[in-house]
Amino acid sequence: MTTDSVVIHTDGAARGNPGPAGAGAVVTTRDGDVIAEIAEPLGDTTNNVAEYTAAILGLERAAELGATRVELRTDSQLLVHQLSGRYRVKASHLQPLHARVKELVASFERVRFVHVPRESNAEADRLANLGVELGFGGPPAPGVR
Repeated sequence: MTTDSVVIHTDGAARGNPGPAGAGAVVTTRDGDVIAEIAEPLGDTTNNVAEYTAAILGLERAAELGATRVELRTDSQLLVHQLSGRYRVKASHLQPLHARVKELVASFERVRFVHVPRESNAEADRLANLGVELGFGGPPAPGVR
């Protein structure tokens, strides 16, 4: 299985905004074979911070796997528009996260950001919500980091 070109589905969840939050990401081959799943508790934060954190975790994992080309898919229009340069990042608390994503992007040959409908992002959503649950002390699912 080659991992030079991967697809990352990401999602962030916050119960309340701010509130208990989690980040989720699924890294797959272009053919859809799952390579990695991530569910991370984030403590109390906003949904936008969770969305950015999910993108960071997914990109970091893709780099660890040796990927050179990435398509990052998310249901967050804000994230896609900010990362593609269509929107400025006005919120000061998001600027360091935006900078970290841009730093990670620079380490790949090619990164493409794609907005997908929420229903096309169900697995990342499940993992983001698992991240929220892990913050409450729930056990991790087998194979999920």
